[in-house]
Amino acid sequence: MADMTKTDLVEAIAEAADLTKADAERALGAFLDTVSKALSRGKSVQITGFGTFERRTRAARKARNPQTGEEIDLPETRVPAFRAGKSLKDMVK
Repeated sequence: MADMTKTDLVEAIAEAADLTKADAERALGAFLDTVSKALSRGKSVQITGFGTFERRTRAARKARNPQTGEEIDLPETRVPAFRAGKSLKDMVK
């Protein structure tokens, strides 16, 4: 079974919601843009039963350059994360 691409997702949304593919693509784009902007402002997005999109802080750490073996310092950074909700976890089981 192949992974679902954005095009596949747009087609599935269009069929499930009885929308045109163009409308489904705009709706998906608006959703992704809204979540991205919220995360960039430090806010989380919680969808009850599905999950929570959040921004986490990864601590500064030491790493190694694989080409030279030299130890380097990686600064603290912020990364997006998703935590699945109970309903989604139960559905996937």
